[in-house]
Amino acid sequence: MLRLALYQSDIPQNTGTILRMAACLGLAVEIVEPAGFDVSDRHLRRSGLDYLDHVPITRHRSWAAFSEWRAREGIRLVLATTAGALPYTALAYREGDCILMGRESAGVPEAVHTSADARVVVPIRPGLRSLNVAVAAAMIVGEALRQTAAGPP
Repeated sequence: MLRLALYQSDIPQNTGTILRMAACLGLAVEIVEPAGFDVSDRHLRRSGLDYLDHVPITRHRSWAAFSEWRAREGIRLVLATTAGALPYTALAYREGDCILMGRESAGVPEAVHTSADARVVVPIRPGLRSLNVAVAAAMIVGEALRQTAAGPP
């Protein structure tokens, strides 16, 4: 199963959109805290509607806790970043990959960049900063599912 990780998400509506997408496409979601909003079940239910019962969600209390879990499970980390050099369509995705999306406001710190096994970028027109995190996640996940045929039937 492919996984999508959210690093200290800032915007509950984006998290809700991503959780809904994950439910529909059969992805697990890892939430790396702290988030910029309360990620209690009650608040996630407001943003994820009735889709939360259809997506496995694991909350990690910190980047260190997430990293320990990932190392223990042997999961490859693919970071989506505007600083990536490899277009997201050029990476050979594998079943079991974890695609990490950064904070909407600040991305991820350098320590997270260096711990990623691969760093990909969604190419956009010069002079523009970035896509919405949920849109970028959908594009990258779509390519990973296409390559691995790991999506829903």
